[in-house]
Amino acid sequence: QVQLVESGGGLVQAGGSLRLSCAASGRTFSSYAMGWFRQAPGKEREFVAAISRRTGGSTRYADSVKGRSAISRDNAKNTVHLQMNSLKPEDTAVYYCAAVESLGVVAYGLGYDYWGQGTQVAVSS
Repeated sequence: QVQLVESGGGLVQAGGSLRLSCAASGRTFSSYAMGWFRQAPGKEREFVAAISRRTGGSTRYADSVKGRSAISRDNAKNTVHLQMNSLKPEDTAVYYCAAVESLGVVAYGLGYDYWGQGTQVAVSS
């Protein structure tokens, strides 16, 4: 099993930046593709970004964050990050980190086996 703990959320003004982090423990982190998802109040969970299992591996982004966000991982530190810039009020949500044993990028929620508890991001206008 893999345990995931997110951090880095908070309240930020529109146009600001946040860097979310996800610390993983358990089995070999480098075996897992990682993803970030978010869920806003009253809405379904949606895909944000994903990265394959290698440090510097393939990435994929939702259109809503493409060009404003960057996912990265450090397999030596068992961490994955989501840098978000030019934040908008519509980015307000709980952000979740997820993991699955996979060679490639996984860009849909049902593909993931392990989930963190989430970190709240609030963007004020």
